[in-house]
Amino acid sequence: MVGYSSLPPSRPAPHNDCVTARRIVVVAFSGVQSLDVTGPVEVFAAANDHTGRNEYAITLATADGVPCPTSSGLLFVPDAAVRDVRHAPDTLVVAGGNGTAEAMRDPKLLIGIARLARRARRITSVCSGAFLLAEVGLLDGKRATTHWSACDLLARVYPHVDVDPDPIYTRDGNVWTSAGVTAGMDLALALVEDDLGRDAALAIARRLVLFLRRPGSQSQFSAQLSAQFAERDGLRLVQQWVADHPDADLTVSTMAARAGMSERHFARSFRDEIGVTPARYVEQVRLEAARRLLEETDEGVDAVARRCGFGTAETMRRSFLRSLRLSPAEYRRRFRTAASA
Repeated sequence: MVGYSSLPPSRPAPHNDCVTARRIVVVAFSGVQSLDVTGPVEVFAAANDHTGRNEYAITLATADGVPCPTSSGLLFVPDAAVRDVRHAPDTLVVAGGNGTAEAMRDPKLLIGIARLARRARRITSVCSGAFLLAEVGLLDGKRATTHWSACDLLARVYPHVDVDPDPIYTRDGNVWTSAGVTAGMDLALALVEDDLGRDAALAIARRLVLFLRRPGSQSQFSAQLSAQFAERDGLRLVQQWVADHPDADLTVSTMAARAGMSERHFARSFRDEIGVTPARYVEQVRLEAARRLLEETDEGVDAVARRCGFGTAETMRRSFLRSLRLSPAEYRRRFRTAASA
């Protein structure tokens, strides 16, 4: 591990909206995921277009400053080598991709990331870029996330990192991390909102045909999407039934009968193949259904609770607080779509 704390301290450059643009340094490498770079860059560029000002000045940096191929075969031509970036970045963005493992063995890249991070106001990663931050010690003692498929590995290799596999993005102090690929755009929108306010971020989201902000506690995968992982036909049928009928009787005995399995065999198989208990899966589906209704309709909380199988508003409230750390009313206030509003 490169010793981040052993580098000499450096003060971030103060930002003055009236004088200079916020400097964004995006770090890439051979085998980088192109969307990890272009997604956030497009959000920052849209912010410039929206305001009519140079809010963000973007520098693409690689270890040696030479063109690097992406995982899709596109060729990125950087502006500089990481060692040659002299200005203090407002925000450091470290991308990820298939080439992350090789990039982690490049001392020039790691030392460059550590040096830039010491001077940055915000340090961020997209997807497996979190591994590069962790390798230089920037995530020690921090809550962080990465692509869902790599969360277990990140936690195992870096036990001092508090890895949360659920969120689209996390923020812990001045360190922000995001889940895979398109989640980098969610992260960039959150950064823009932090800088320029909600109205500007909303306008940019509309322009790019994005949600303004998926909640920071939203799962990287919806419960319905996990249905593709079930091998047994009976389990997939039950998952689809649950998704289509969240207000139905969804006890283990009822679902087991629909799958043509004993309760014990159903519960064990469900957990083995889908990764959660049947009860937890049902709660996730009901939460997603309730969230959609809260976002897109004017239905009262009591009616939403009944339609989504919670029975009572208090039961739904407890589920929201446990899973999302928000009450249903607060969730609606924060994430209601413009159309329903």
